[in-house]
Amino acid sequence: MPKSNKSMGTAVDAEAAFYDAIARADIQALMALWAEDDEIVCVHPGGGRLIGHAAIRASWEAVFERGPVHIGVSRLHETHNMLTAVHSIVEEIHRSEGRQPDLHIIATNVFLKTPQGWRIVIHHASVAPGPAPSHQPPGTVLH
Repeated sequence: MPKSNKSMGTAVDAEAAFYDAIARADIQALMALWAEDDEIVCVHPGGGRLIGHAAIRASWEAVFERGPVHIGVSRLHETHNMLTAVHSIVEEIHRSEGRQPDLHIIATNVFLKTPQGWRIVIHHASVAPGPAPSHQPPGTVLH
């Protein structure tokens, strides 16, 4: 697994780098953001649970075969303590830039603070039913 040379100062930094790597279809940068733990987990919309670097890498390589994915992230709701952060977000998926979203996803990203900075330990995404939420629930922070 590649190790990132850049320390992620906050979980928000790690999340921004995660979606930037997806937008560039950069598998090396994407995998460098995951924790070194063998028990990391990724669930793609409609997919099964993937555990470990090899399975997660293979799944993202398959996603990137169709090119980069542009994901707009909104409606961040975060819970955190000294060592973990949990982000619940709405992802708007764009396969082509400048178009209306192809679909929206409800995702949860879990981060762990490591000696190398904040790293992803869980990414769980599910297709959301109906139209994208248009209101901001109490207690959320938009970015």
